[in-house]
Amino acid sequence: MAQVAPRGRSTPAGYLSIGQVLARLAPEFPSLTSSKLRFLEVQGIVAPTRTESGYRKFSPGDLERLRLALSLQRDHYMPLQRIREVLDERDAGHEVGAFMPPSIMATPRRYRRDELIAAAGADANLLGDAITAGLMAGADSYDERSLALLRALAGLAEHGIQPRHVRSLRQNAERDVALVETALAPMLRRTDATARARAGELAPELVRRLDELRAAFVLTALERITP
Repeated sequence: MAQVAPRGRSTPAGYLSIGQVLARLAPEFPSLTSSKLRFLEVQGIVAPTRTESGYRKFSPGDLERLRLALSLQRDHYMPLQRIREVLDERDAGHEVGAFMPPSIMATPRRYRRDELIAAAGADANLLGDAITAGLMAGADSYDERSLALLRALAGLAEHGIQPRHVRSLRQNAERDVALVETALAPMLRRTDATARARAGELAPELVRRLDELRAAFVLTALERITP
């Protein structure tokens, strides 16, 4: 049954409901939820208009702010405060590239299999071994993260360290995620949007802390084998 449009002031053509925004952005951000959208509104990332009945309506500008904010958060772990500053500068007419690293502004590139192998300085056998070891997924095209991974594997292979030898690193990463999930469980069990969205904010930060700890342990261990 179709929902009756609320009476009162109307919103301009092209404005979207929460459901429509989710439908537009879900292909790029599968984990996006209505709770996360409401949290981003509270944090000042967007300011949708409201009908007299209280329904949120997002403008095309809101949609673009959300797309950029979610990209910066997902790909570059940028905190929301900084994201808000970037968006406000852009909306004020300033050139975003003037105050952001070029890597953030670049359009993400996709690599065909042969392009990935060439860019990583690898060979088809190494990519096949990485896929077999579960370090990478077989696909028709690959992103920059896949390139960085294969490039690292190619560097290790020069010293006889093959994908099968580092399979435990992938398993350790899964354990790290489980550890983070346990730490955030109290927030994830709550039903309010702010708590669950805050958990999504904290997860990358906790992962970075684990990476710092792991690097410290490795450097300490290296002291035993290097002069």
